[in-house]
Amino acid sequence: MIFFHGHKFINKNGKYYTSGSLNNGVFQRYLNWFGEVTVFANERYATKEHAKLINDNNEVTNVNLDLINTKVNLRNFITVIRKVKKAVNNHDYIVVRMPSFYGIVAVRYAKKMNRKYLIEVVGCPWDAFWNHSLKGKIIAPFMWLFTRKTLKDAPYAVYVTNEFLQSRYPTKGKSIGCSDVVLPRLEKGTLEKRIEKINLLEKGKPIIIGTTAAVNVRYKGQEYVIKAVSKLNKEGHNFEYHLAGGGDNQYLKSVAKEYGVEDKVVFLGALPHDKVFEYLDNIDIYIQPSKQEGLPRALVEAMSRGCPSLGSKTGGIPELLNKELIFNNGSVDEICDLLGNMDKKMILAEAKRSFEKAKEFDSQLLGQKRNHFYKIFAEGARVSND
Repeated sequence: MIFFHGHKFINKNGKYYTSGSLNNGVFQRYLNWFGEVTVFANERYATKEHAKLINDNNEVTNVNLDLINTKVNLRNFITVIRKVKKAVNNHDYIVVRMPSFYGIVAVRYAKKMNRKYLIEVVGCPWDAFWNHSLKGKIIAPFMWLFTRKTLKDAPYAVYVTNEFLQSRYPTKGKSIGCSDVVLPRLEKGTLEKRIEKINLLEKGKPIIIGTTAAVNVRYKGQEYVIKAVSKLNKEGHNFEYHLAGGGDNQYLKSVAKEYGVEDKVVFLGALPHDKVFEYLDNIDIYIQPSKQEGLPRALVEAMSRGCPSLGSKTGGIPELLNKELIFNNGSVDEICDLLGNMDKKMILAEAKRSFEKAKEFDSQLLGQKRNHFYKIFAEGARVSND
């Protein structure tokens, strides 16, 4: 089997590490059904910024990697397409994770070569490109159209949402809604510690808001929270904003300086995944202000730690949250209204709600659902190929 995605694996001294969630555990899903798995994706060389992210836990060791260096440009466009074609031809089963240019091309050749294929839909290409840049706004309509066309006839599709992505990119084939989030088993003690933390909140002490996301990606929306913190604190509140995430933070620092909250905005940089939960346990409220998401892992992880959470009306975020705690994309005023009205009673109620909702993402339950669907795909593909 071959898996296509635009993920960027970090190359350090010839060893490869995931820069996100595509780790050995995820690839084991495919190894359960296919004897050998190759991953077709991107490669970038390790920088100082990656130092915190590279450890034995995220080294990729159980699959073959067929990687393209991220410096590949339009001059290599035809070469890349030929490489995708060859990769499809050399494998019996095709899985693509979208949005992905490689995925669109791979499906095209899979259909021509009569290969059975499965598509995983983890995000909306329209939102991703439209909110990225001016260049992205030019690309967005094409990626939206190609993705819809690619999904339409897909024989098998897995969506990370229950409604949002299915409505934008429907398929006529077999499909399920199954989050890609993998949570450790939720312990009752986690909620008890959260409740204790809330009960110890003191008037006059800062309430800490948190977001886990890359700080150099504008569509993650942290700038709107910074502006909201400035407005709220001028009105007499006391909020701090702690941001966990890698990337160049100069733009967000400039926003904090412009709005007079440099001392209230803390940049923690990229955190190893095992440290993210410690960070979440230290904040009081989690916010997902993104303009583009599928079903955000970071939000689900925050909810699993009992974090009272609010978020934008984007992607699958409204499927997770109390509808009273959802705001329109980029609306500073709405963020201010929601945060300003969150008293201790509401924070406590939302902490309990978050923890209960996160139980739906129990790794064992989702694993069984996903495993059953991949069994159907694997057995169906074998029958067809035979």
